[in-house]
Amino acid sequence: MKMHNIALNNIRRRKAKMAFLVAGMVIGIATIVVLYTVTGAMEQEIADKFDQIGSNMTIVPRTEALSTSYEGISASDVAGGVRLMTMDDVARIGTIKNKENIAVVSPKLLETLPVDGKQMPVMGVRFEDELKMKSWWKLDGRAPENPDEVLLGFRAAERLGKKPGDAVDINGAAHRVSGIIRETGSQEDSVVLAGLSSLQKISGKAQAVSFIEVAALCYTCPIEEITAQISEKLPGTKVSAIREVVQARQDFVDRFSQLGISVSFIVLVIGSLVVLTTMMSAVNERTREIGIFRAIGFRKSHVIGIILMEAGFISIIGGLLGYLAGMAGARVAAPVIAKMEVAVPWDIQTGLMAMGVAVIMGLAAGLFPAFRAAQQDPVEALRFI
Repeated sequence: MKMHNIALNNIRRRKAKMAFLVAGMVIGIATIVVLYTVTGAMEQEIADKFDQIGSNMTIVPRTEALSTSYEGISASDVAGGVRLMTMDDVARIGTIKNKENIAVVSPKLLETLPVDGKQMPVMGVRFEDELKMKSWWKLDGRAPENPDEVLLGFRAAERLGKKPGDAVDINGAAHRVSGIIRETGSQEDSVVLAGLSSLQKISGKAQAVSFIEVAALCYTCPIEEITAQISEKLPGTKVSAIREVVQARQDFVDRFSQLGISVSFIVLVIGSLVVLTTMMSAVNERTREIGIFRAIGFRKSHVIGIILMEAGFISIIGGLLGYLAGMAGARVAAPVIAKMEVAVPWDIQTGLMAMGVAVIMGLAAGLFPAFRAAQQDPVEALRFI
């Protein structure tokens, strides 16, 4: 009879004890899968939130006279003679050492101009960059495609009484509303957005930029280093990193990850002890059987192989069931733990990892009982026949 058949038969003959052992492994592996999966889902959610926030950094002219309106700049400041940046400053951002970590650079010009006879804030943007940075915007209508097209914030559209397709006059220049930004609850609601080049021409401020928003490529990018490098390239500006919005959630994830690692270690130790205790008990009950094996010519390595095969089979079953139970638990627990909508996809890599951990845990815990069984004196064992 082959060794794997002997191992499988031993498992079948001790169904109750092996079921207890599998249950212990399922609980341990499921706990690890829940902690690992929920932590990963939370980190992905935070990354997505960071992307939704848009800019990670805001660059404004350095002055003590600035008031707060839109990212530290107000139209009255601009009209009052605050030094503006230029498109050359925008180009220098692309020369910093960490330029590969920058996803979007969005320069803006902010002016107060007559719009259909009403004084309103008008912001010039590069629509391709702005819409990429503000990916959460929902438009009624479409994005501007021509230089004479504009977007209206929700409140601005209400004040002007405009809808997509209507004409609008900005400081004597005819424009057409291509779309309206649905209410965001932020400053964009009250702003008219025009093309940057178009507004520079209308206002007579060629190449002028009021402030710049910069989005890093990922939320784990070295924001502080990028900020310092931009400050060095643009010495007359103030570069502010916007991290506070998600920093609290990131701190929570870090603490939860540390807790998860600690709990996972404890679970692994407890699971290993359960396997060790159960396998030791099984070996003690099989003294007569092991003695017969040794008496009929089984080597010590054969006995060790049989015991480890049993532990391996049980570990594979426990790992698979633990993964399934853990994923089911994670899908329920993630929104409760994270306090946000997190997606927990079924991941074959996590399943393989769970089974790998289970097998390593089972084999490691089965080593001592296996060597103990192999060391039994067949003569002493046969006394129990």
